[in-house]
Amino acid sequence: MPQIQSIREQYQKGSSVAELSRTFGVDPKTIRKYVNQEDFSPKPPEKATKASILDPYKPRINTWLAEDQGRWHKQRHTAKRIHDRLAAEVPGYACSYNTVQRYVKRMLQEQRAVRASLELVWHPGESQADFGEADFLERGTMVRKKYLTLSFASSNDSFTQVFGGETAECVCQGLKDIFAYIGGVPPVIVFDNATGVGRRIGEVIHEAELFARMRAHYGFSVRFCNPHSGYEKGNVEAKIGYTRRNLFVPEPSFDDIEAYNRTLLSMHEPKAEETHYKKLVPIKELFEEDKKAFLPLPRSPFDPVRYEYLKTDGYGKVRIDARHYYSTSPASAGREVLVAIRAHTIDILDEHNHLVVRHSRVYGEQRTDSCDYRTSLAVLMNNPGAWKNSGIREMVPDPLKALMDRQERTELHATLRTMQRLADDYGFEIALQALEEAVQRSRTAFHDAAILAARIAGYGLNMAPERGQDLHVYDEFLEGAQV
Repeated sequence: MPQIQSIREQYQKGSSVAELSRTFGVDPKTIRKYVNQEDFSPKPPEKATKASILDPYKPRINTWLAEDQGRWHKQRHTAKRIHDRLAAEVPGYACSYNTVQRYVKRMLQEQRAVRASLELVWHPGESQADFGEADFLERGTMVRKKYLTLSFASSNDSFTQVFGGETAECVCQGLKDIFAYIGGVPPVIVFDNATGVGRRIGEVIHEAELFARMRAHYGFSVRFCNPHSGYEKGNVEAKIGYTRRNLFVPEPSFDDIEAYNRTLLSMHEPKAEETHYKKLVPIKELFEEDKKAFLPLPRSPFDPVRYEYLKTDGYGKVRIDARHYYSTSPASAGREVLVAIRAHTIDILDEHNHLVVRHSRVYGEQRTDSCDYRTSLAVLMNNPGAWKNSGIREMVPDPLKALMDRQERTELHATLRTMQRLADDYGFEIALQALEEAVQRSRTAFHDAAILAARIAGYGLNMAPERGQDLHVYDEFLEGAQV
């Protein structure tokens, strides 16, 4: 600037462009530019960019990185993979790995910066839903289960329900129970693209039929995140971790998952007493604002069930979820039966839609076989020779099992008939307990076992019998008569 100022001052005093060029050693064109320039305001600096050997390949790299946004995060391009692909697919490619690595790192940082600005504003009533997983002690066995969390980003409140899987039945059952507990329906729910209710492919939403029916029943709207874009529902992602650390440590223990879920709904209350980390208002007060935006509950309850006609195999079992087998009735072997599939149960129905047998629904990758004692007993009655390889034998206590193992076919058939009759009257567990007690007392006749079953069902074996009517007057009368 000092030189420019000198040039302009000399020019104003009468020096020509040629004289100034000779005096300052500057090209005449530059002199003319300085003397004619009217605006010397500071200009934003422009970062000098040098041509890179990677420039011809950047459009291809950018395309690969953009396509990766629709892929699983563990199966995306690394800088090394991009470098290897360019070397293999582009003739004449001669860039170093370090050059590619620096460019890819910069582009990924820019992508993350864009993501961080998404979904920052959430209105009262809008919610987010997703699944987490944790270990639970169910009936004394440690099992890993899924839990559905519905969170409200505006208030930071949330509610959770535990299930065996992530199916549409589980999502619908969980939402139904949460809606009933909070007394309304959130107008909008944002889902992960991988849940069992549906997914977004491009701009098209594909919903599971059961979930679509539930939406129509309750009237809420739904949005699906882009594939592998958990940052679009960051509130529920944080709540999933919070729930695991605060409600599931140590591992909860329960025998009845549905009863545990009812208890779990109220476990949000201590968190609701806290102050919102940003708004500095109690969470429960903010949740009241959420509730004002809720849709009303429908007058009729929704039944989250999926009906399917399934053909049984030669053992009278139907297969569900590819690897789980459930018994039906003996007469249904090789036939088609109607099955009601819910989050926690599998119901086998007859031709009049009446319940034949109910099983607890099983999840997981391992094959399972769920048998109803009535089915197995009925089959064994026709074929006692299959006793030692039957599923019923595995359910029988050891003393009774040892006795039945030694019985001849006729005796075994009689014991099975006794077991079936007692099970029909008192239930299978009491029938086994009565027969086991009868064996220990060496009284295996049906009438003896029936008396034991009645005592167990009525007041238990260990309780002393009630005192009956006082009959001593009859004793005295009889004694007098004998005299």
